[in-house]
Amino acid sequence: MTKYISIDPGKCKCGLIFADFKSKRVLKALVIDSRYLVQNIKTFIGTDKNIKVIIGNGTTSNHHIKSLIFLENNLTIVEEKNTTYRSRQRYFEIFPIKGIRRFLPRDVFLQNINLDAISALVILEDHLNCKFTLNCDRLSKTWMKQ
Repeated sequence: MTKYISIDPGKCKCGLIFADFKSKRVLKALVIDSRYLVQNIKTFIGTDKNIKVIIGNGTTSNHHIKSLIFLENNLTIVEEKNTTYRSRQRYFEIFPIKGIRRFLPRDVFLQNINLDAISALVILEDHLNCKFTLNCDRLSKTWMKQ
């Protein structure tokens, strides 16, 4: 069972996805305060040293990469160009608009949604060249977890 952690780095918050490649499922999707990134990574990894970590090379990624140096060869830095834009499209693939709401502009549905976790999902899917299933409720609020 190969597991991956994908990170969409940011100055104040980071999108974080914990996924199983074999089943193509996202096990956990979070948006966390950037200060708690290393703590969350260590929690996900636990004693399993075979978990691969993927981080986008965007905003403040250099700072986060330096803090994740303990991962050694399990850390991969990938291109994250346009992932924020593409996360909007991916959001509607995961949570399609149904009924009469289909006739409203899509941007109406994205106003209070934090897409950092979806951006991390896009980074992971690009890197592994496959789609994952996200089995959790709507990502309508920002989660700031320790």
